[in-house]
Amino acid sequence: MDGWMDGWMDGWMDGWMDGWMDGWMDGWMDGWMDGWMDGWMDGWMDGWMDGWMDGWMDGWMDGWMDGWMDGWMDGWMDGWMDGWMDGWMDGWMDGWMDGWMDR
Repeated sequence: MDGWMDGWMDGWMDGWMDGWMDGWMDGWMDGWMDGWMDGWMDGWMDGWMDGWMDGWMDGWMDGWMDGWMDGWMDGWMDGWMDGWMDGWMDGWMDGWMDGWMDR
């Protein structure tokens, strides 16, 4: 019992643990981790980050910044500067200068 069973335990079982199980851990599991998981992270997730997110940043945000904001800056602000401010400077100030100072 001690000889044959111990030899069987040491040999076949340990060989099974070291060989098949470890080989399964190192091979299939690691291959799964490296392959499927990393491929998922690198492929789908990165593709999502690079594609959708960047496309959102580049498209919507830039389009918003370039379009609405710039249009707001160019249109409303410039129109305000050119119209109201210049009209105020030309009209009220000049009228004040011409009227009050000339007297």
